[in-house]
Amino acid sequence: MLQLATVFIGFIIFGFSENIKGPAIPRIQADFGLDEQQLGTLLSLNSLGYLLACSFTGYITRKIGIKWVSMISFGSMVLSGVFILLSRTYPLFSASYFFMYIGNGMLEIGLAILGARIFVRNTGTMMNLSHFFYGLSSIVAPMIASGLMSVSIMGLTLGWREMYMVMLALAVIPMIPALLGRFPGDDTVQEDRISLWMLTKDRALWMIVLLLTFGVISEMAVGSWLVNFLEKSYHWDQTAASGMLSIFFLCFSLARLFLGPVTDRIGFILSLMILSGFSGLCTFAAIFSGEGGAFLFAAAGIGIAPIYPTVMAVIAKRYVNGSDTAITFTVTLMGVGSVIGNYLIGAITSGVKHIFGAGTPEGLVRGLQAGYSFIGLCALICSAVSFVLYRYLKKETNCCRKKRGGSSRFFLTLSQETMNNHECEPNFKRYTVARADPQRCGVL
Repeated sequence: MLQLATVFIGFIIFGFSENIKGPAIPRIQADFGLDEQQLGTLLSLNSLGYLLACSFTGYITRKIGIKWVSMISFGSMVLSGVFILLSRTYPLFSASYFFMYIGNGMLEIGLAILGARIFVRNTGTMMNLSHFFYGLSSIVAPMIASGLMSVSIMGLTLGWREMYMVMLALAVIPMIPALLGRFPGDDTVQEDRISLWMLTKDRALWMIVLLLTFGVISEMAVGSWLVNFLEKSYHWDQTAASGMLSIFFLCFSLARLFLGPVTDRIGFILSLMILSGFSGLCTFAAIFSGEGGAFLFAAAGIGIAPIYPTVMAVIAKRYVNGSDTAITFTVTLMGVGSVIGNYLIGAITSGVKHIFGAGTPEGLVRGLQAGYSFIGLCALICSAVSFVLYRYLKKETNCCRKKRGGSSRFFLTLSQETMNNHECEPNFKRYTVARADPQRCGVL
């Protein structure tokens, strides 16, 4: 119970920390007199801190255990809130914000590793459910942040610094179950863990990195581009455009709440292929059908929402003794790819706009359509890579079943000790096959 509380409350805190910045950014910009370029530099440096934390969290987990990584992650969030409150100069604020994003990165990896270790049954359902709490807190975080910055205490109105301190101080709550709970996996012998070098030889993992990267680009870009697209292409007002984004996040959150059992039922990779394909088709249908099909932008959230948690479920099942290393490797490369993807969306939009006329309404609309089409294309590429991965794992499974002469369902895991002792073809020699508990099956 304490393990579940740590994960679920942890994802709520993670959603708060990532999504309270929206209402605060205009006030931060005004307080420090930042122009758009300086603001962009600040956010880019914070992304660098996030990626930096992603790169070393797995290593720290192997050294001190997931319990203390969780404690450090939550504690750093609390400390960063205090530092932000005390920051009165831009350099000090930048350092405090950078520190917060290091905590953010550690928290994301730590929660993913913890989920991979404790959700050994109904993995798809539980992974999607835990990420539902992230989506839920993401919806309410901007509203709570805005409300706090308008609260007056003894005649003094709280500012963005106080808001950050109050919201990040909530990270104390999940520290309690994290401290009291016992978490599996920390006692795994080092020799039984999968090395990073061995993981890089696994073709399936590279395909997982690709499908996750394209899926996350398609997911995250909606929050940045949908409102802009609706306002400038269809001349919607800000309230209507923001309302459509809210509907997208509603569909997104409900999909994570209800589609988890579907992924367990029909298989993880097949689910990824179907759902990401659905999202991509909805996006293109919305673009080509014009304003009347704008609701399909929101419907695309149904398909893209389960991608990230379902990929975490795949990693948890496939790399039982190396989930921490596999998650760190995958999420770090995904983060780099996401930065590149978001840059490409802006470049495509700008390039097409100039082709059709930078100062003309048609050029603006065509540019936005092209940029948003790339978001839909990323979802379709995610589906295509899922199909290739499905074929690869199916061939792998059939080969090993044939060699062992069994007809039962099998579950493939990577094993250090049997890396070079497999009877299958050379392409499959790195895998050990064991008769699986039905609850541990379903990677395909």
